[in-house]
Amino acid sequence: MKNSATHVYGIPNCGSVKKVRVWLEDQGHAYQFHDFKKEGVDPAALDHWLSQVSWETLVNRKGTTWRQLDASVQAKVSDAASARSLMLAHPSVIKRPVLVAGDARQVTVGVNEEAWSRVVT
Repeated sequence: MKNSATHVYGIPNCGSVKKVRVWLEDQGHAYQFHDFKKEGVDPAALDHWLSQVSWETLVNRKGTTWRQLDASVQAKVSDAASARSLMLAHPSVIKRPVLVAGDARQVTVGVNEEAWSRVVT
């Protein structure tokens, strides 16, 4: 396998996460998997993601976790700071997969093989 500093963040039974894991394996890339459900989200990692992609991209407003939140909680998510707090409290609200790769620790979110190809070295 090609040596890389590639990390996949998500939950193991998520179909989107399975796609990136299979894609990485098919491409011969080693990676580390971080399970949101078991390990939560590291605040420093989340800050890095937010420095590269918008909070609107990271918050999955179509997922079950978002839909189960009280409307008043949803309404409070209006900027990067409030989205960060929500994602730390409810990691499953983060759109998956989050792929961090390469020396520059580039971030991609969601299923996008073209983007994965650009960042995985």
